[in-house]
Amino acid sequence: MKSGPFNLSGKVAIVTGGNGGIGLGMVRGLAEAGAAIAIVGRNEAKSAAAVAELERSGARAISVVADVTDKAAVAAVAERVAREFGRIDILVNNAGINIRKPPHALDIAEWNSVIATNLTSAFLCSQAVYPAMKAAGGGKIINIGSMMSIFGASFAPAYAASKGGIVQFTRSCACAWAADNIQANAVLPGWIDTDLTKQAREQIDGLHDRVLARTPAARWGGIGDFGGIAVFLASAASDFVTGTAIPVDGGYSIMG
Repeated sequence: MKSGPFNLSGKVAIVTGGNGGIGLGMVRGLAEAGAAIAIVGRNEAKSAAAVAELERSGARAISVVADVTDKAAVAAVAERVAREFGRIDILVNNAGINIRKPPHALDIAEWNSVIATNLTSAFLCSQAVYPAMKAAGGGKIINIGSMMSIFGASFAPAYAASKGGIVQFTRSCACAWAADNIQANAVLPGWIDTDLTKQAREQIDGLHDRVLARTPAARWGGIGDFGGIAVFLASAASDFVTGTAIPVDGGYSIMG
């Protein structure tokens, strides 16, 4: 039996986009610390594979196929998880997409798609789990931002707007729900080796070398770099930490 401030035994976590990339890295960390996991995503096969991996390691896990930009679908996710696991303690809002175009080339449908997936989904999911967290006496919300929460990028206007919004939304939740013992924090990943950034490296000349040159850790991050921060922000270890935006970037954001 696990014990101590990082113990998540008996806790239940919902992770949107938890079937790959940074989300999967966080899922693995949360499960290892003892949490039961509900992976929410649109790719049923990827989610099923992630659940099978977790079950092989002894964790309780389910896959929920849902569009997290749809309010009714999100409400159904929260209802199902509460019904199957009996509670909801942790929410990781990780679902995200990017469309790489300069502002003058981005059309309104592309803008709306990115904002809905990256920002509106976090609002819908947070709102949906709030009653269960309040009833349980507290909870943890972890929102995934980006270096684009801090920096501008000519090729990511909608993505940057969504990720800047994530930080401010996190702070609003932290203020509003502190009295309910719900802590809300954001994680700001740097340049991480995922399918999403693989596309970026293919589309942006010289990106790989520029990232290495600016990152003190002298490497791209891996999804395994996110298990620890997820456990910290999901556990009692962070009960006095709320409204923060924590870079996990190998030092990228501190370099001039």
